[in-house]
Amino acid sequence: MAPVVSIVLPTFNRLHYLRDAVASVFAQTFGEWELLIADDGSEQQTLRFLESLEDSRVRLIRLGHSGRPSVVRNAALRAARGEYVAFLDSDDLWMPSKLAKQIDSLRSRPDRAWSYTAFRMVNASLEPLGRQPRFYPAEGWIVREVLTVRTTVVQSSVALRRRFLEQTGLYDERLSLCSDFELWLRCALAGEADCISEPLVWVRRHSEHAGTDVEACRDFSLALELIRPALEPSLRRQVRRQRAIASATLARSQAVAGQRTAAIGTLFASAPYAWGHREWWRGAAGAAARALVPAAVQRALHRRS
Repeated sequence: MAPVVSIVLPTFNRLHYLRDAVASVFAQTFGEWELLIADDGSEQQTLRFLESLEDSRVRLIRLGHSGRPSVVRNAALRAARGEYVAFLDSDDLWMPSKLAKQIDSLRSRPDRAWSYTAFRMVNASLEPLGRQPRFYPAEGWIVREVLTVRTTVVQSSVALRRRFLEQTGLYDERLSLCSDFELWLRCALAGEADCISEPLVWVRRHSEHAGTDVEACRDFSLALELIRPALEPSLRRQVRRQRAIASATLARSQAVAGQRTAAIGTLFASAPYAWGHREWWRGAAGAAARALVPAAVQRALHRRS
């Protein structure tokens, strides 16, 4: 018999976090699930742990290493059999009632196609961070809230109907760090969202996250460009503003990383769609200063201040 929920968990090493993530699945009060662990070419120690999970609900999908989470997640999604699909990153954890509350809510609201929950930010040792991001719950048609990042949808909090995902499409494999953001935008365009404002997910912040700020900014801007043709005119204007902010942030990140020529190139390339936004001008001024003022002068000015 097919499971009710297919849980997609991609992994690449980081066994010290993975153990906790898997344990949080086994601790769920809702037990009608299958756990699809898509392994992106991990080393033997991690594989030995995965192969030791003697539970018929666990399915291991071994892949050659690609380093692209979107590719790894899609491999698991293609194998999913559940009525619902839920996502869990290998360094995050679920609270024991997470699946039960989410699935009960979706079952009671057939008009809602997908669901997300509030979350708590923790450090590598699972201690809550002192400053928690403010969570803005939004329900129904929430594309504007997702687009402006007013509502934060973390990957490990999402569950959705599998038929809805088949209609919406899988992760865009051209994206790496922001493929989840682009998928939630498509979900928000295609169906109404259900929201549980209780923090049912712990999201770790640690030093082992993949990718750089430069890569994240570039991916975010590409995600916006990919979704833009599907949006109504008022939202396309919002995309221009978001791309302007992202471009200024990218230029600053490039300048901080010592990529001065790239920073100036980013500013020139983004000017045609960004020049009308004051957020871009503020960010561009800082990026240009970092890119054009010699590092020795910057250090001297910093010492004087």
